Amino acid sequence: MGLCFPCPGESAPPSPDVEEKRRKLAEAAERRQKEAASRGILNVQSVEEKRKKKEKIEKQIATSGPPPEGGLRWTVS
Repeated sequence: MGLCFPCPGESAPPSPDVEEKRRKLAEAAERRQKEAASRGILNVQSVEEKRKKKEKIEKQIATSGPPPEGGLRWTVS
């Protein structure tokens, strides 16, 4: 069980292209980030839908501007 040296006359195996290596590293990082974000969540789609709905509501509130004078009205019956 020693080291294996290339046979005389054979060239070393080709090294991966720099761009290909960078692309694979980026894909792996995205995959790890996705897995970490969904860890412990049983229904990922449901959580994503709720998050998008919350963002949409927050955006509507932000674009609607400040409430009119007087704010909310409370009635007691």
